[in-house]
Amino acid sequence: MHINWTWRALADFTALALFDYLRLRQDVFVVEQTCAYPDMDDYDAPSLHLAGYDEAGRLVACLRLVPPGLKYAEPSLGRVVIAPLARGTGAGHLLIAEALRRAAALYPGQGHRIGAQAHLECFYGRHGFVRIGDEYDEDGIAHIDMVIDEVIMPG
Repeated sequence: MHINWTWRALADFTALALFDYLRLRQDVFVVEQTCAYPDMDDYDAPSLHLAGYDEAGRLVACLRLVPPGLKYAEPSLGRVVIAPLARGTGAGHLLIAEALRRAAALYPGQGHRIGAQAHLECFYGRHGFVRIGDEYDEDGIAHIDMVIDEVIMPG
């Protein structure tokens, strides 16, 4: 699958692009996962947002990159989501790889921390993340913290 990546600050979204972005997050995190929680939060405004579009211009993948010192001491990926139509295509791995490239460029030499849904431990492990600590409940879904000691940009 070919994906066109776009990085934006929240203020740089057009109204329709923001609608698509927030609707995908809502459709997956709130509706599909039947989890009533405030998806939009105070981390959205200071974060950079990555959106991936397929050849037809449909939003198929997105996440946010939270700067260090806000949620964790390290930078952090969050709200990682793949549209149902793109699941199983490798889009998730492309999304994480693109995000880690940007994180390494913006925050060289720094680690990275995520709060991942526990069932995705192996997925994130393929990108170098290692589990730390015990499983915990977040909004009714089992989560784990995972870290990379240092994100290194590929040569």
